[in-house]
Amino acid sequence: MEVREPAIAYGKQKFSVEEYFEMEKASIEKHEYYKGEIFAMSGSKVPHNEIAGNLYHALRTKLSGKKCKPYNSDQRVHIEKNTLFTYPDISIVCGELITLNNDNWNVLNPTVISEVLSPSTKNYDRGEKFKLYRDIPTLKEYILVDSESIHVEVFCLNENNHWELEEYNSPEEELHIKAIDKKILIADIYEDVRLV
Repeated sequence: MEVREPAIAYGKQKFSVEEYFEMEKASIEKHEYYKGEIFAMSGSKVPHNEIAGNLYHALRTKLSGKKCKPYNSDQRVHIEKNTLFTYPDISIVCGELITLNNDNWNVLNPTVISEVLSPSTKNYDRGEKFKLYRDIPTLKEYILVDSESIHVEVFCLNENNHWELEEYNSPEEELHIKAIDKKILIADIYEDVRLV
């Protein structure tokens, strides 16, 4: 999903979480919430959606019947430490799903998050958003998939609690998601995707 400028056309600059929830229930489009500000998320281009769909399908197949479960971009994630509410392209929860006040809406404990990079969001996804995601106590892996070329970046939390980067640039390579111990062929992630 692409994030636009803060949505300030609602008559005030800062919103409570409760106001955000009410607006989100009534809205057709999705919004991020961060420190009282609300940001509209616009739709994505075809390559972005195809990549996200391919990756989700591969994960759903490989994790069927397992303790870890993938969710698509309709699943909202909340980071209590920094107030962010957002919709990652894909999130994976291992073990029991924990939501904010058992609300069944806002997931608190993803183990893996993946974002498909768009030209307008790649700097945010690599920088500030990754910094915010690192406040999730359960997060072990962050996967960034380019939508303009075959390029996957995987940030993995090592045994010393440091984030390490691995990169994949060839269709023949296998993406190894260590947190769930599953491998996905890079060619499968980009299957039928027309790269510009």
